[in-house]
Amino acid sequence: MRAFHKLYGLPETGASRPTQLVPQLATHNSQLTTRQSPVTPGVSTYLVISSILFTLGTMGVLVRRDPLIIFMSIELMLNSVNLTLVAFSHYLQSADGLIFVFMIMTVAAAEVVVGLALIVSIFRTRQDIDVDDLDAMKG
Repeated sequence: MRAFHKLYGLPETGASRPTQLVPQLATHNSQLTTRQSPVTPGVSTYLVISSILFTLGTMGVLVRRDPLIIFMSIELMLNSVNLTLVAFSHYLQSADGLIFVFMIMTVAAAEVVVGLALIVSIFRTRQDIDVDDLDAMKG
């Protein structure tokens, strides 16, 4: 504590709180507490980000031929829908969108498990995975 007093040239005895020593500090602290929170992005910002993510996912499904990349692109599309639902849920102050997000996340997790199981079983039988060659499910 003495080092603090020496560093700022304050008396070592007297006032017990720094706001009593420097009146400007008291007004500065009150300004900090009355200041409003920083500006949060609006719904339109989240919709733009969501549409960009959905477009990237769509392009990944249409352009790429690797099944793992296609599954990751589908997950990206589902997450962009989740972002939209959460943004509207926050904007409308309703929990309905959050419930749908929970259901979508559950379905997405099941989709990943089934999809990866299919990819592994196809890779074991063919040793090559090409989406163009997988036109029929043969045993």
